[in-house]
Amino acid sequence: MSAHPHDITVPGRPRTEEVSDGIFAYVQPDGTWWINNTGFAVGPQGVVAIDSCSTERRTRAFATAIADVTERPVRTVVNTHHHGDHTWGNALFGGAAIVAHERAREEMIAFGPPRELPFWDHPDWGSLPLEPPFLTFTGRIALHLGDLRADVVHVGTPAHTTNDVLVHVPDRSVLFCGDLVFNGGTPFLLMGSVTGAIDVLERVLLPLGAETTVPGHGPVFHGDGPVRDTLDYLRFVLDLAERARDAGVRPLDAARDTDLGPFADWPDAERIVGNLHRAYAELDGAERGAPVDVMTALSEMVEYNGGRPLTCLA
Repeated sequence: MSAHPHDITVPGRPRTEEVSDGIFAYVQPDGTWWINNTGFAVGPQGVVAIDSCSTERRTRAFATAIADVTERPVRTVVNTHHHGDHTWGNALFGGAAIVAHERAREEMIAFGPPRELPFWDHPDWGSLPLEPPFLTFTGRIALHLGDLRADVVHVGTPAHTTNDVLVHVPDRSVLFCGDLVFNGGTPFLLMGSVTGAIDVLERVLLPLGAETTVPGHGPVFHGDGPVRDTLDYLRFVLDLAERARDAGVRPLDAARDTDLGPFADWPDAERIVGNLHRAYAELDGAERGAPVDVMTALSEMVEYNGGRPLTCLA
């Protein structure tokens, strides 16, 4: 498959939303494969960015959006997890400290830089050398924006990935939750854990009670409605996995035979196949986040999609 260019206004123009004084969400509409949300906060010593983007073009647009708000430099980039849509643009913030969980560094290096893979009709990634985090942690750290504190917290268990972190600004009740929530989109747990994601949403996100949440994909939201919707989907996946596995039905066939019901209109429905692969592994006794055959699962997701490449408008 050949790379194709996409203007960043396709499928919708990115927008900068001030969610609290000096704290901004950068929302890229659509929220499907390889198009993510980021954000940033402005302090007296500079800017903290939360994640980068998948392509050079989109990350440069994000950097321009920051420059439109402040002349202060980006001093820190926090990666909420290792996936390329949130990290491949790190190299464009050359003067910043790249910060993430220790496993995020390992996973980024293992996966490697942007390149064509057989599952998506890829965009032009641009020139993006791999830039893994060089400041890592395992539990939690604090970032200080003058008098304002932001807590960067590992969620404690594999969930969306093995290395998810939250950026929480308690004094403003603002939360950047990475891909623990796809607001209006289908969650993806292939490289993490279905049971772990349920645990994190119930044990960490809901008790935080954030008034404003910036998800990794989809619109900014207020309250906990999208968190509870995500929990409903994850329980649906787990219930389906238990029944189908007991009946000896492989994940792809279980997905094809299933009515997604209230989740049918969520984009990227094929993720049900990858999520079932992960759930089956856990039901077979695998630890949360243990390696699974990712390439087979992705291939079956393409099969579920009628043999068409997975949607990528980045």
